[in-house]
Amino acid sequence: MTKSVDPQQYIASVMAGLTGPGGRFELGPEEVLGTEMPVMRNRDRSLGDVLAASRAYGVRDYLVTEDRRLSYAEHGESVAALATALSERFGVRKGDRIAILAANTPDWVMSFWAAQALGAIAVGFNAWWVPREIEYALHRTEPTVVIVDAKRAALLDDLDVDVPVVGMDTDLPRLLGEYAGAELPTTPVDEDDPAVILFTSGTSGRPKGVVHSHRNLLAVIDYHRYSDALSAAFTGRPAADGPSDLRYLMTSPLFHIASLHNLAVPRLATGGAVVIHQGSFDVDRVLRLVEKERVTNWGAVPTMVSRLLDHDDLERYDLSSLTGFALASAPSSPAFQQRVRDTLPFARDALADSYGLTESSTAVSVATPMDLAASPGTLGRPIIGVAVQVRDPFGEPVADGVEGEICVRSPYVMLGYWNDEAATTASIDTDRWLRTGDFGTLANGMVRLTGRRSDLILRGGENVYPVEIEQVVDEHPAVAECAVLGVAHPDLGQEVAAVVVLRSGATATEDELRDFVGDRLAYYKVPTRWRFTTDPLPRNATGKTIRTRIDL
Repeated sequence: MTKSVDPQQYIASVMAGLTGPGGRFELGPEEVLGTEMPVMRNRDRSLGDVLAASRAYGVRDYLVTEDRRLSYAEHGESVAALATALSERFGVRKGDRIAILAANTPDWVMSFWAAQALGAIAVGFNAWWVPREIEYALHRTEPTVVIVDAKRAALLDDLDVDVPVVGMDTDLPRLLGEYAGAELPTTPVDEDDPAVILFTSGTSGRPKGVVHSHRNLLAVIDYHRYSDALSAAFTGRPAADGPSDLRYLMTSPLFHIASLHNLAVPRLATGGAVVIHQGSFDVDRVLRLVEKERVTNWGAVPTMVSRLLDHDDLERYDLSSLTGFALASAPSSPAFQQRVRDTLPFARDALADSYGLTESSTAVSVATPMDLAASPGTLGRPIIGVAVQVRDPFGEPVADGVEGEICVRSPYVMLGYWNDEAATTASIDTDRWLRTGDFGTLANGMVRLTGRRSDLILRGGENVYPVEIEQVVDEHPAVAECAVLGVAHPDLGQEVAAVVVLRSGATATEDELRDFVGDRLAYYKVPTRWRFTTDPLPRNATGKTIRTRIDL
């Protein structure tokens, strides 16, 4: 007679074996930046060490595009050459910033790892920025050198900056040839030294540089190693340190944590392949890449998935290799998730969802297929090493199931915002709890989001803060004030809309303001819906705009 096994008990026993005393991912309390929290005891101590160890994977694929294939050995040799060139030719030292302004390419990843070999800080610039935004970030971070692709190099020509520029299409091949055969530099770093800066839109109206440490990214690596081991245990496969046979599709930009922190970085440690889709999202090109490269895992923003669902010829592609499929970077409804399962065979037993933010380096919580089936709309349980509290407006934890602000503490939480002590203090308290600004509940250990940050617009996976756009619109001489809102959109999730109060006697057109904003901000921040009025915006007693009373 076969004895039945309780799935939850089995999961708990597997997790205990992996994280308990003597386990491969043993957790233990240690002090992190003055606060005690659980961390993995058997961890790497620097990203440079991870890079050096990766060369042992030899001829296995690391980075793959439609027309390029880079093995671990080739990547390691190229990084060694580039790091040496950056040090000897441009004087890059530990703590210096190396800005990367480019679309997704193996050279982007290579530049990131070259920074880590030197103990420098890689700064990921948003490849969709216009010159004004690029100039702000350059002055903010003061990089020693900028590595840029040809399209973005043209944007630097008219900027008031004096920074050496390395062109990916011109200078980089020459430097790699000149310094070929160089030894990989090694630079001692502390776990809590900064490793990377990624920008997130800020409620103050300007992008903020989120600083992640070596500890942050090493913790992300171990989270992915742990997840791979957990998955192996559930499917009966033997757990192994590597190399992994998983092949991950990258469709989000490398200046986001989804692609850099949770794809390019951990896969270098596990020996898996990263298959990079380049150019604008095209369903047929993506599916051809999945078929050709036998992609096993894909995390896609809901907008991409929506376009996939609308494709009328999915059957022509062999997608049988896909066994892991996750929604990422933006919320999705239970109805949308069910449509995904009904339409995409590879998602029926694999669809997962998650909640995270740039400041947390990786997911805060993950909902497995079982979680979503049992509790539609959930964002799952906190991942390993993450503590979650839901707090009231006074900062006190609330009861199970009561709505409040989601707060997070873990070794994944950022160091802070680059050169912005006030913003850092406002976001991270003295006990290292990160105030996410998102609202939700925690019930039976499961996170559920009830509202994104107060005014945040999520357009196609991109975070858009109204204040930044409002400040630009207000610069127009015909505008007295304006309010920017997010409105529902069937493809993008939300689109950007603006209500503009014109000055007395002034006139302006949609086309005029659209061009005005488009010259100053990235295209996805430009409002696509406009309403003009001469009536003042509704405000409360303290002068703040009451957005819920604004009509479009």
